[in-house]
Amino acid sequence: MARRQAPGTRERILAVASRLFSRYGVRAVGMQQLVDEVGLGKSLVYREFAGKDDLVAAWLRDNDQAWVKLADAATAPHEGDPARQLLALVEFVYDSVRAEEFYGCIFYNTLSEFREPSHPGRQAALEHLERLRGLLRRYGREAGAADPNALADSLLLVVGGLLINGVAYGGSGPAEQAMPVAAAIIEQALTSRAAGRNGGRRRKVAAKATA
Repeated sequence: MARRQAPGTRERILAVASRLFSRYGVRAVGMQQLVDEVGLGKSLVYREFAGKDDLVAAWLRDNDQAWVKLADAATAPHEGDPARQLLALVEFVYDSVRAEEFYGCIFYNTLSEFREPSHPGRQAALEHLERLRGLLRRYGREAGAADPNALADSLLLVVGGLLINGVAYGGSGPAEQAMPVAAAIIEQALTSRAAGRNGGRRRKVAAKATA
């Protein structure tokens, strides 16, 4: 009879992997180091994950699921105002950059570490970014943007710049410009659509104060 895993074994491994991968990067952490940190036998770790690539993909997808819940919580207070929900997503990222132990976005970091299109980690990271992109498109469409796809991609550039510059400067410096820039992009996207309907009345989107 096969030996049953102790409850929470998979979660325990993922928790340790998340701490090590987030802080040091995926390539810098070997499986033996992870096994030692987890405090379980190597066979138990490999029973849960076929190898490091499998573990990396599982770690990213686990974080993606957690991100979805946090993003939902960030946008829920603005239900019915998709333009404000767009800005709330950028605010959510801005707040994460300001966290004391921000080591960079794990999804962008993983993409920079693994260039092979077929790598499971790269595929999982791209799935997350496409999820974010799709959410931005949805809110843009619901807000009445003339070109929701262009709006989403413009905001994704802001988010990416915020995450990358956040590694160097934290929530100060370039990051402080993210909210007003995002608000201006959203306002412009909605104004261009409204111009043909009401003579150019502007849709004001208030940016969160960064002080």
